[in-house]
Amino acid sequence: MPDRKPPLSTAMIGSWQLTTREDHAADGRVIRESALGADPLGLLIYDRGGNFAAQFMRRDRSGPAAMAPVQKVSGANNTMPTDGYDAYFGTYTVDDAAGTVTQTLVAALSRDNVGQVVTRDLAVDGDTLTVSLGTTLPDGTPVTRILKWARVG
Repeated sequence: MPDRKPPLSTAMIGSWQLTTREDHAADGRVIRESALGADPLGLLIYDRGGNFAAQFMRRDRSGPAAMAPVQKVSGANNTMPTDGYDAYFGTYTVDDAAGTVTQTLVAALSRDNVGQVVTRDLAVDGDTLTVSLGTTLPDGTPVTRILKWARVG
């Protein structure tokens, strides 16, 4: 009997700890995003009721990069960290066939992000959740952001 994977809408439920967050340029280069640093902390939660919450923090918030003023970012799927921290929560829907989640930000650290609707590609393989999204850096460079998460609950 073949091993059947649960649908994304079931497999993604739980608490996830960020393991990697990378921005990839079209030519394959990895570009370091400065607001949260190369190795930020992160927690992502999806519940069965269609609610989610995400938090990100730069590991070292003591330096000038962490305190840099927030730059407005024009690309889709971006939020705006403040002082090396970003947080938002809201509701979500899943398209199992497409492998996407669409999130509506009900609340966010940056008031400009409240009400924003963002769609991300999601995949779950065992206890690893991968999120991919197209976005732009503050200088306008288009990138694909890939976040890997480990299940913690």
